[in-house]
Amino acid sequence: MKVTITPLRQEHALTSYKWRNNPTVWLLTGGRPDRHVSVDMELEWIKKAIANPEQRRYAILADGVYVGNVQLTDLKDSTAQFHIFIGDTSYWGRGIATEATRLMLELAFGEFKLKSVYLWVNKANIAAQKVYEKCGFSVSETGDTEIKMSVGQKL
Repeated sequence: MKVTITPLRQEHALTSYKWRNNPTVWLLTGGRPDRHVSVDMELEWIKKAIANPEQRRYAILADGVYVGNVQLTDLKDSTAQFHIFIGDTSYWGRGIATEATRLMLELAFGEFKLKSVYLWVNKANIAAQKVYEKCGFSVSETGDTEIKMSVGQKL
């Protein structure tokens, strides 16, 4: 399966709003919606997100099918926070998150010239932790329910 990432576009809202309303997608993440999300709400959110200069948001494609999002937020001082989710649950467990993470890190350290990237992951989300470790992240801080992981630019 070929995994690619492409800049998030407004038309992605027609699919991603469904993921926002699927509680299974958000079981082990911290960023779940607090209400039902309509197409219009998702479209407004995407418009604001892609216009924000401190964020780089991408759609994840598996063999050309839009299956999730990956992004860097809080871009400042040569660092950013990493986020990813595979919204189409039929694509879980296929290595897509690992490849999308690698692709985003290539952009982060190459095109965006970042020095480090960090993330917070739910302690119970062992699958995500394994993905991040495969991609070079290591634990930098442990909280009650979350673990902070980070990776630096490879020289």
